[in-house]
Amino acid sequence: MAEPAPRRRGLRERLAPIRVRTTLAAVAVVALALAVGGVALITAMRRALDDEVLAGARLRAEDVAGVLEGGTAPGALAVENDEDQLIQVVDSDGRVVASSANVEGERPVARLEPGRSERVEVPIDDDEFLAVAVGAVTAAGTLTVIVARTTDSVRESVQVVAQLLTVGLPLLLVALAGITWRVIGRALSPVEALRREVEAISAAELHRRVPGSGAGDEIARLADTMNAMLARLEQAQARQQRFVSDAAHELRSPVASIRQHAEVAVAHPDAQTAEALGATVRDEAERVERLVDDLLVLARADEHTPARSRREVDLDDLVLAEAARLRAGGVEVDSTRVGAGRVHADARALGRVVRNLGDNAARHAAGRVRFGLRVEGPEVVLTVDDDGPGIPADERERVFERFVRLDDARSRDEGGSGLGLAIVAEVVRAHGGSVAASDAPLGGARMIVRLPGGG
Repeated sequence: MAEPAPRRRGLRERLAPIRVRTTLAAVAVVALALAVGGVALITAMRRALDDEVLAGARLRAEDVAGVLEGGTAPGALAVENDEDQLIQVVDSDGRVVASSANVEGERPVARLEPGRSERVEVPIDDDEFLAVAVGAVTAAGTLTVIVARTTDSVRESVQVVAQLLTVGLPLLLVALAGITWRVIGRALSPVEALRREVEAISAAELHRRVPGSGAGDEIARLADTMNAMLARLEQAQARQQRFVSDAAHELRSPVASIRQHAEVAVAHPDAQTAEALGATVRDEAERVERLVDDLLVLARADEHTPARSRREVDLDDLVLAEAARLRAGGVEVDSTRVGAGRVHADARALGRVVRNLGDNAARHAAGRVRFGLRVEGPEVVLTVDDDGPGIPADERERVFERFVRLDDARSRDEGGSGLGLAIVAEVVRAHGGSVAASDAPLGGARMIVRLPGGG
């Protein structure tokens, strides 16, 4: 009773990593995507804001250049904010000929060709500035107007967005982890329910079935597959129990007969001769031997053991040999309808099929047995008829089950063990063929065996 708990913990430990790994993988993928997206967003935002600053500086520089080209001497160049912007007019020798008051007397903040721009450091502020140059052609010569504007607003905007991302992205990842954990947990809960149900099913409770979700998803298909497996196991167990019970019943009869005759011989030595006792024991031992041999054949069939050797077999030779054997036993046999037929099969197993069919027909025939063999397209068809009582329509499938004997056969001393036709069905099925029962033209039963032709 102490083992189930550790087993349940072990299963939970095996399920938990699936949930953990899936959650971590989802968070890692999304985190990487968000990180890349965040970097791309900040980079694009910085570039757009820088372009905006440069555009403003260029407009201001063009205004100044327009005034200079109009013939107006550069006077006082005013700026709106002394700390955010500066203006310098530089001649062709690189000397500052005019400037805004906040950089008066300072050297040029940048040496730029007209139309170019760059980041610069200025004496009026520690922040980074963006400078742009615009050319102006005047009567005094070519001048270059340099306007520089601070990127402080760009830095502040980028910092705000970065802070929002720094705070928001982890919260988003935590929410994603929680949602993924919950979703995966709910997705795995049917699996856990299946596990608990299967764990509770013992060999005595194979009639139970695992619950299905009915959603048509992978879990539902898994439940359907497991239920189909349980159904097969239940059927196999039922067949096994019936097989063991019937085998024990069949073996009990010859064993009991041998014991009875032995006890009588011990109690009344003069009641029968040693020869009679030996003949009885021999007959019953042969009966046991045949039954055990049949059981071994069926056991190999249950294990799907392949035929030991398959080759081209002339089925007509096996049928004619069986007809001759039955004639020697006093049975009237018609084999005129036996034509040529070749199959790829295990000759020994196929001989067992023909013999079992012959014995079955002879056992139930009133006096006549007829064999037929013909080729129909890709198949070779074997028929065995008798003139006995026949088989009722509702019993024609049951006769191929194991240990099934009809009531009239059970009342006869020589009614077989009920394994002959079962062996026929198993061997024929293993060779890719089929067997069925129907009415015979002689008035009794007809056994029809169809096998793939051998070329």
